[in-house]
Amino acid sequence: MTPVIIHTDGACKGNPGPGGWGVLMQAGEHVRELFGGETQTTNNRMELMAVIQALTALKRPCRVEIHLDSEYVRKGITEWIAGWKAKGWRTASKQPVKNADLWRQLDDLVQQGGHDISWHWVKGHAGHAGNERADELANQGVESLR
Repeated sequence: MTPVIIHTDGACKGNPGPGGWGVLMQAGEHVRELFGGETQTTNNRMELMAVIQALTALKRPCRVEIHLDSEYVRKGITEWIAGWKAKGWRTASKQPVKNADLWRQLDDLVQQGGHDISWHWVKGHAGHAGNERADELANQGVESLR
């Protein structure tokens, strides 16, 4: 399996408001950058979309390290999602899971992609080079809407 290091980030100008997502992917010497945006969204949706777009871009099963500054996404996919699915996409307080459409999409990519994924939280805006670049790309996604 090819090792791939991925850094993702989301951004939103107003929450909700215009938002963007950014991805920095590295496989050996190869580097790929992706970004996009949506006119009316939330920061959490853009954090999720960044990871979805990164995994979608992989063409074959890989050993993936995902570095992200969103505990919402990291804990959601590693801790909370099993309970949400068991409860019919409801939270412990019986409320509908927010962003369930994107959680389902991410879950499908994780379960069906054949990747060996490790999830790593990094502190945002703390000088971590990969996270800083993903943040710049996410902001480019917002700017692309203008």
